[in-house]
Amino acid sequence: MTLDPIALQLLPYEQTSLMELIKTDNKILNKVILALASLCKEMNSLKYEAENTFYGALLFYSEGEPENGLEEGEAQVQMGRMIKLFQELSCFVVRCNDVVKNVIHQMSSLHNNIRGAPRVIDITDVHFQTVYEHLGDLLAVLITLDEVIDCHPALKDHWTLYKRMLKSVRHNPTKFNLDDDKLRPFEKLLMKLEGQLLDGMIFANCIEQQFDSAQVYVSKNALFAEEFALNIKNSLAQVEPRIGESMEVDQRSRYVGICGLYVLHFQIFRVVDKKVFKQLWDVYKKVPAIHLAGNVMWYANDFLLSRLPHMSKLLDRKAQLSVSATRQQWLAQRTASLTKDVQNLHVQVSAWMVKMESNLSKTSVMEDINGRCTLFIQGLKYAFNISHLVKTLMNLHVALSKPMTKTAVLSLCRLVELLKAIEHTFHRRSMLIAESLSHIKQQHSFQCLSSLTTAKKRITSDKKYNERRLDVLSALMLTEDILSGSGTKERRLIASLALSVGISMKAFKEDELASLFSVLKKMEMICDFREKLRLACDCSFFYWHRVIFPIYVEDLYDNPVDAHRVHYMFGALRDCVTPMTMTRHLSDVQILLDAFETEISGHFKEHMLSALCRDIETDLRLQIHSSLKSLQLDDRNPFKIGMKDLTHFLHIKPIRFFDRWIDIKAYVEHYLDRTFYNLTTVALHDWRTYDEMKNLAAQKYKLTLMESHLPSQTLEQGLDVLEIMRNIHVFVSKFLYNLNNQIFVERSSNNKHLNTINIRHIANSIRTHGTGIMNTTVNFTYQFLRKKFFIFSQFMYDEHIKSRLIKDWKYFRENHLQTDQKYPFERADKFNKGIRKLGLTPDGLSYLDQFRLLISQIGNAMGYIRMIRSGGLHCCSNAIRFIPDLEDIVQFKELSEEEALLADCIRAGENLDDVIGNLSRNFAEGTEYFKMLVEVFSPEFRKAQNMHLKNFFVILPPMTLNFVEHSISSKEKMNKKNKLGAAFTDDGFAMGVAYILKLLDQYHQFDSLHWFQSVREKYSKEKEAVRQQSAAGKLDEKLQQTMTLTIKRLDVQIQEFDLLFYSLSSARIFFRADKTAAEEKEEKKEKEGQQEGETSTNIPAASQ
Repeated sequence: MTLDPIALQLLPYEQTSLMELIKTDNKILNKVILALASLCKEMNSLKYEAENTFYGALLFYSEGEPENGLEEGEAQVQMGRMIKLFQELSCFVVRCNDVVKNVIHQMSSLHNNIRGAPRVIDITDVHFQTVYEHLGDLLAVLITLDEVIDCHPALKDHWTLYKRMLKSVRHNPTKFNLDDDKLRPFEKLLMKLEGQLLDGMIFANCIEQQFDSAQVYVSKNALFAEEFALNIKNSLAQVEPRIGESMEVDQRSRYVGICGLYVLHFQIFRVVDKKVFKQLWDVYKKVPAIHLAGNVMWYANDFLLSRLPHMSKLLDRKAQLSVSATRQQWLAQRTASLTKDVQNLHVQVSAWMVKMESNLSKTSVMEDINGRCTLFIQGLKYAFNISHLVKTLMNLHVALSKPMTKTAVLSLCRLVELLKAIEHTFHRRSMLIAESLSHIKQQHSFQCLSSLTTAKKRITSDKKYNERRLDVLSALMLTEDILSGSGTKERRLIASLALSVGISMKAFKEDELASLFSVLKKMEMICDFREKLRLACDCSFFYWHRVIFPIYVEDLYDNPVDAHRVHYMFGALRDCVTPMTMTRHLSDVQILLDAFETEISGHFKEHMLSALCRDIETDLRLQIHSSLKSLQLDDRNPFKIGMKDLTHFLHIKPIRFFDRWIDIKAYVEHYLDRTFYNLTTVALHDWRTYDEMKNLAAQKYKLTLMESHLPSQTLEQGLDVLEIMRNIHVFVSKFLYNLNNQIFVERSSNNKHLNTINIRHIANSIRTHGTGIMNTTVNFTYQFLRKKFFIFSQFMYDEHIKSRLIKDWKYFRENHLQTDQKYPFERADKFNKGIRKLGLTPDGLSYLDQFRLLISQIGNAMGYIRMIRSGGLHCCSNAIRFIPDLEDIVQFKELSEEEALLADCIRAGENLDDVIGNLSRNFAEGTEYFKMLVEVFSPEFRKAQNMHLKNFFVILPPMTLNFVEHSISSKEKMNKKNKLGAAFTDDGFAMGVAYILKLLDQYHQFDSLHWFQSVREKYSKEKEAVRQQSAAGKLDEKLQQTMTLTIKRLDVQIQEFDLLFYSLSSARIFFRADKTAAEEKEEKKEKEGQQEGETSTNIPAASQ
């Protein structure tokens, strides 16, 4: 199985049955070969089923648990899901036992020297070693199942919990709505499964079954016992010398099978070959443990002693005790030499990869068949060698609880990379390899057929025919026919069995036989090339060692030159997916896959992606800011601190992991885009810095980033109307109003910019929330004004203030002729200065300063109401601009009725008419919010109980003086470095004064003071006096400068008073300052009278 979306798989598939393939004139030979071939094929299929159904399900049991552990009862649920698998496994084990028994019976019947027993065929010097190899493979499967279950404590613990649960259910079956008749058979089934599978007796039950029967008496068959032992010895002679050597392929798995065969031989015949046992025992010196599956290690010595306990007498105690020490010593030696071994393997594999690339590209297939065959097999052997080394070392460290150094971990990761590099090389050249393999197979077939032809001639040259000679000739002819076809497993199996018969009677010379077996071995590797490559390069064991993945990623990040190697590691992690899909204990396999993906992606993001993004951002910032002398940067001399070229990571092609791609470059680009955008929105003025960083990223790292410059005041709607409405008291104190531009500017800010609010922002908010928000806002403002007017009234009621105002108003009335009807500037200045004697706040503000701020806040609130109305009209105008003619609005309801449309369409048309009508009314009329707020407060202000407010207009001269002083001071701070308190506008004061004068109906009283004329006269006289003094005589330079500054100061004060006068005059227009309260009442009565007259004239006309 592969995760590739498309791939070329070269696997010969046999569509002809065994009976059709095995056709010779020798019927007896046909039957023998057919029976043995069928059994071998069945054993192959059982091995395949175990590897692809049971191993993964058992190994991955309890994986995918949450970090906080399983919930109560979840263990029993998981075990419940596994019962079906255990039933299937039970059937599988029974089938294996039957097949093993059948094989023993068949072979015993063939090798039978008991008198009176029928002889099927003359098998003198015939050794069906292939059958024993297949039998060994099947026994190895049973041994592996035992080891996998034995090494899984969680499986046994959960099984115990499940049995306890069943006992609880049996004691009270009605509570769980279960029938006791069904529960008892189920308990019996569980007991059977436990004894058969979970007690470590799978292999033992197989070999201890009764092989003797009425038809075949196996245990007394001396010839079969001898033949069995001979085949074990021959297999061991072929396997043992190559275990642990550089040219080893699958000898370790065969060794497990040979150990199983040896124990089976003893179990049947009770005969021990001490020499063979010693050979089997001594293998631990070469390889102390053998990897079976996943994280399961198998120790041959422990296995042999547990199955053949009496053999411990043949071994001295020292030999037994040295096993454990040898394991430790072997592990220490291999770990110590690991770095050197990795370097050697790296050189060898790199040289092989270069040859693969050059040889396959330059020469044609026919020119160099042998060279290519050698090259392919060499790569396969490298893969097996690396695979054995990695699996043994990694799992042995865990099994023996030996910690690994970081160097050893990285070396093993390097071997995993080499393994996937070999696989990737074959995968990349799969088209050329597929073409080559068929030609290589044909060449090998031709070489075998040539040898067979020679052997046939040798057999037929002897004219003395007998049954045995005919059997040999038939076997050679069958082999010849079989090898003429494709190299399927079935054909090679039949050829191997037939050759077991065909090589007897000295049909081949020794050198010919050696050459023939060598070619057949190569042919087997070439025909099973894809399967053997998958087996050698399978890294699914890495799932149980994924804890080292963060260490690997950290090291990879520290060495960017090798960044491309990450593809190989992710290739190894992808191998874990296939066995994970076999899991049965979870409700869905995807749960385990998602947990694995999340874990690996999290480690990669933490140790690679996040670190890379952070370092690239830091590098860009340091390079951009290094030109600024004010910043104290760390020493960035590459000769002192080293240099890491991060561009290697950005050149890595996207990594495929599960069903998604990890694109490192795109991830970094997204991170920088997001960071630059977010920081630019916080401080718009920094966009230029981030733009420079973007350009540097494009030049240095080839990163394509978005523009970081945000157009000012178009992508945001400012403060929301709802926020301002809820915090109106904060808003009016924090913002300053500009009457002419209808804009609010923030008074002060900790940022480098000031926020502003204009009509467009308000219109955007109204469009978001709807026009209903306008009336709610006015209502909130009304509540705010009530509170402020209460404070206003208290201030005016204060004895100090009230007495001063009465005194000043009395003075003006008595002396108005002497002052030319103008309020004296001196009295106002005296009031302004004198009130400071009453006390100051901690901020240095007098009572008059606080009163001015109160008036300004009231004015800001009125300015906000004005902006709400303007924003509403702006919003309505934008919405209504799509209506062609406001004077003639089409009624969609009428049009729908005329066209006889559905009722829903007519109702929709009516709704549209209502919306358009509402918009047009709002646009045409608007709402006089100022008029409403005047009418709601003015009656209360003019009541007799509020007579203390009648002298408000008298306080305005000193208060305007106070305002002008404050305004000049604020504007002067605009040019200073410390801009605390700086401001260039504050028209809220003028709005507040105009509104309160309207409420108190004191416009005429204030105008009677002629205050602004008095101010102009005062400053004009002072300016004239300075000019006359300057013209009177020669002055020294210092005095001249003083007079120039005095004139400049007077000009500024005149300008500020003029600005206040203009602002106040403009604000008065909003409140119709041209009419008094009495005149407004008279006008209102006249309008009402006119409306009554119009109605009375219309009534008779209608009646006529």
